[in-house]
Amino acid sequence: MGDRVDAAFKTTGSKLLLPVSEFFGFPLDQVNFLACQVFALAAAFWFRLYLGPRHASPLLRHAVAILFGVAFVIFCFGWYSVHIVILVMLSYTVIITSDISNVHRYSLVLSMGYLTVCQISRVFIYNYGILSTDFSGPLMIVTQKITTLAFQLHDGIGKKPEELTLDQKRLALIQRPSLVEYLSYNLNFLSVLVGPCSNYQDYVDFIEGRHIHRRLRQQAEGAGNGHLNGSDQSPDLSPLGAVCSKLLLCGGCMLFFLTVTRSLPIMHNVDPHFISHAPFLTRLVYAFFSIQAARPKFYFAWTLADAINNAAGYGFKGMDANGKPSWDLICNLNIWGIETATSFKTFIDNWNIQTGVWLKSVCYDRAPHHPMAMTFVLSALWHGVYPGYYFTFITAIPITAAARAVRRCVRHHFLCSRGVKLLYDLMTWAATQLAICYTVMPFLLLAVEPTVVYYRSMFFHVHLISMLVAIALHSKHTPAPRPPPSSSSAPFPLSPYPSHCQDPHSNNNLKAE
Repeated sequence: MGDRVDAAFKTTGSKLLLPVSEFFGFPLDQVNFLACQVFALAAAFWFRLYLGPRHASPLLRHAVAILFGVAFVIFCFGWYSVHIVILVMLSYTVIITSDISNVHRYSLVLSMGYLTVCQISRVFIYNYGILSTDFSGPLMIVTQKITTLAFQLHDGIGKKPEELTLDQKRLALIQRPSLVEYLSYNLNFLSVLVGPCSNYQDYVDFIEGRHIHRRLRQQAEGAGNGHLNGSDQSPDLSPLGAVCSKLLLCGGCMLFFLTVTRSLPIMHNVDPHFISHAPFLTRLVYAFFSIQAARPKFYFAWTLADAINNAAGYGFKGMDANGKPSWDLICNLNIWGIETATSFKTFIDNWNIQTGVWLKSVCYDRAPHHPMAMTFVLSALWHGVYPGYYFTFITAIPITAAARAVRRCVRHHFLCSRGVKLLYDLMTWAATQLAICYTVMPFLLLAVEPTVVYYRSMFFHVHLISMLVAIALHSKHTPAPRPPPSSSSAPFPLSPYPSHCQDPHSNNNLKAE
């Protein structure tokens, strides 16, 4: 029993808060993470109010962001934080010394290779007893930032404008960053622990005080106005309302986690007694609710991270349709879109949005062949080496194909009236949520044995149904050819933005199945 208690409260970082961990009964790594995020929230308000662009130079703002960020990773992960700093420094060396025609390739290979080695070592270190918050999380975020910047630098210096899409032109960089700028972008305290990844130019605009002005100007240009009233000067728009609403949401997610999630453990889905005695329908219903209950911890972490960035004055997207400021530029999820998704596409559109942006920009838009499969492979490698991850992404491929086929060949038959359309939406909502549950289960079980046990207990029914549907409907529809890279639309499998987080200058047609 003592070993199990020690395992629950172990951490690779500081043990300063061990008494708090023992008092509340939470693992120490989670307590350290939450303490750093709460401190980051307070520091973000101070950063905006007392260290804003009008009160401090960009160099000072960069330096403070770096120092706080490094302090956070050391506090949470101890000496393992060295891996994060090493990867950033190695990547900066590549950025500075590599030929611009290959800088994106070298950066991708280096960062993904280093991340994969660390992911493999993590399996042996924790032996599937993975901590909720270990050093691989920040390493994954840093990998996204490193490759995002490298590809945008390659687009700006190594390519001709006519070779780029509209998004690539807008985000292209025409000069290499300084060391301080690079460290700040990758290690700043706003996003070092849980992200999200954002574009380098947006971050530098925020540090230098141009963030709101540029977003308003881009919005005005997109609307064809040429200028927006008050946008010639950077207005001091307060993010307080957005921050408060997101913190209230975090509170609700925390309450749900404490009261519901703990009572529906995922591992019960592979309990031998439960499988042998419970009927199939009961097991299906339990799987559905246990997966639903597992989501709020992700909602909490991503929404809190978004609130921290907003509190610092970062994340302004523009004015919404009602003329009010929108602070959803780097939002990472749309909870309503997730919970009401009526297709696999819609679910992925609204889940881990900034990772979808990254996969689109570094893989899907640039893959010469089989872009969907290549994107799923990159996503699986980025997440780690646990077999359950690969079961999830491999399972997603036939489900994606089946969902596309149904939408193209069946959906239009149900658009004759609102009542029939509502019935179709209800059926597709239930099918989507059950398919997501079935697909994501290995992602949480991690290992091969429990995954196989679970799929056997479910008779592999989603695999079989999705493959049969995809095959049956394939002959009824000839897919349109993929547009060239310069086109403004493409059938992307992991869409970057849901409707409420849509970048007005991005390609809104790049959606996921």
